[in-house]
Amino acid sequence: MIKHLLSAADLDAPTATLIHDIAAEMATVAGREVKKLPTLRGRTVVNLFYEDSTRTRTSFEVAAKRLSADVVNFSAKGSSVEKGESLKDTAWTLQAMGADAVVIRHPASGAPNRLVNWVHGSVLNAGDGTHEHPTQALLDTYTMRSRLGTVAGLNVAIVGDVLHSRVARSNALLLHTLGAKVTLVGPPTLVPPVFETLTPDVRVGYDIDAVLPEADVVMMLRVQKERMNAAFFPSWHEYSRRYGLDAARVRRLPDHAIVMHPGPMNRGVEIAPDVADSPRSTIVEQVANGVSVRMACLYLLLGGRS
Repeated sequence: MIKHLLSAADLDAPTATLIHDIAAEMATVAGREVKKLPTLRGRTVVNLFYEDSTRTRTSFEVAAKRLSADVVNFSAKGSSVEKGESLKDTAWTLQAMGADAVVIRHPASGAPNRLVNWVHGSVLNAGDGTHEHPTQALLDTYTMRSRLGTVAGLNVAIVGDVLHSRVARSNALLLHTLGAKVTLVGPPTLVPPVFETLTPDVRVGYDIDAVLPEADVVMMLRVQKERMNAAFFPSWHEYSRRYGLDAARVRRLPDHAIVMHPGPMNRGVEIAPDVADSPRSTIVEQVANGVSVRMACLYLLLGGRS
């Protein structure tokens, strides 16, 4: 079993499927009167977040607490990081405090890979720069399996700001591993042809209307204006007109197709409010499934080690 979860590429199909199977069992805990398992009692999980987060940090915290772990939430704001402390020194501090696992979100791509050199416990990548977000890919593929019965053979369209999206990268890698077909769609400035080399069979397209009739899953991505230092499209209105998912475009989808979004959403930009709130949407399910999947990851990484 893997010790760290740094990339979706760390996961082969049996391991990803095992995580999904355990997540399905963990999901039953949410329905109990006492939402606790003793699995990680006495273990310490540190959430080390250098970027703001709501869903990911909170779901990791809930996941660890439901497994009875002690949880330490570390935010770069208000910490010694603001005084210039390096990631290495922060890691050594956490190691001295006995962290069994460190969940890290960092604006620099590759930061989790560096962290493994400085802590003895497991490291889980909760998003590093524009690089990867493997637990998001796990919860997204788990949601697909829950809704559609399988991941293998699905046609998945990932639409929007692929260039800056760690979610797109991790999903493309894991979906390929699990046997799905991926098409990346968006403006040429946000989906450069180099992404065709991400996996052997990923496709790149620039016309959302052309891919919708064959799509089993449409995953809309947030336009990450905070990572943009140039004009990637003429205007927000033009982007929404060309690539936003509205009710008219949803009617082009097969009847069974689902709509996904990793959040947070720009309602009215990449996705219309009525689509986000429709029965096809899995957005709320993704949040709930995130807790179960992260419980499964912590269980596998920590549950079997003394």
